[in-house]
Amino acid sequence: MTNPAQTYPLHHNPQLNADGELTHLLSIDGLPREALTNILDIASSFLEVSDRDVKKVPLLRGKSVFNLFFENSTRTRTTFEIAAKRLSADVINLDVARSSTAKGETLLDTIDNLVAMHADMFVVRHAASGAPYLIVDHLRRIGRSDVHVVNAGDGRHAHPTQGLLDMYAIRHYKKDFSSLRVAIVGDILHSRVARSDIHALTTLGVAEVRAVGPQTLLPAAIERMGVQVCHSLQDGLCDCDVVIMLRLQNERMNGTLLPSAREYFQCYGLTPAMLALAKPDAIVMHPGPMNRGVEIDSRVADGPQAVILPQVTFGIAVRMAVMSILAGN
Repeated sequence: MTNPAQTYPLHHNPQLNADGELTHLLSIDGLPREALTNILDIASSFLEVSDRDVKKVPLLRGKSVFNLFFENSTRTRTTFEIAAKRLSADVINLDVARSSTAKGETLLDTIDNLVAMHADMFVVRHAASGAPYLIVDHLRRIGRSDVHVVNAGDGRHAHPTQGLLDMYAIRHYKKDFSSLRVAIVGDILHSRVARSDIHALTTLGVAEVRAVGPQTLLPAAIERMGVQVCHSLQDGLCDCDVVIMLRLQNERMNGTLLPSAREYFQCYGLTPAMLALAKPDAIVMHPGPMNRGVEIDSRVADGPQAVILPQVTFGIAVRMAVMSILAGN
């Protein structure tokens, strides 16, 4: 197994401690290629744990992992819980709807109370961009650098473990990043997954990353992130090796950015005919949940080029790798 205690160059990154060790995972932005590759390599060693009769290793035995999901989630929360339990951690799921936060307690007061309960790790999903950074800064100020934070999605900003599991899927099926053309299609403006994927893909040296979607769903000056913008789905898919589809995040939209879901599907929906423009061995990915008939045709979602369900399986191994690295095992 690759050494989880590997150190990386310091660039005033709150994810690294004074010795250059990864102690929090807040964003892929700013992490060196060696850090990403190390996580993927360690995840490979955890993948076979799922095939055992006893699906557990003792690396986090005695550790307490608190899942703090202030936004709804099924797939991400469940895979984090499975990953922590397979590492033999004690997992506590905070019921946010009934928590003191819902009664008016501040986020940081909640953190203080959970630290007093001897929390070792927080897995945080929050609607506010930057919330995990606020928690890390607070832990530093109260002298609790031994408590680790994993960002499970903050606002529109980042979803680093989803980005990492996407990279694991791409490496699994395509082996080498350097010659790949990757198309990210859809609501990139509101997508923290898209941002994390773009940072990871460019860091890992992908030949070309395309941001595909209508002008209203692309961030301003997205070209500065190192991507090629395509407003035509046909242009975006041409000769691609990997297609990452995104759902329309209506819950984050202010006002109407599209005429209708039906018209969006006509222009940007991934159908078998559109997928035929990509390379014959192209893989289709989706972070979920999918909106069939909006961004993706069921014939594609259930077809032989889709690797959407393996992504979920890989996600458990990747999250096991992240938590084992942060805990220093």
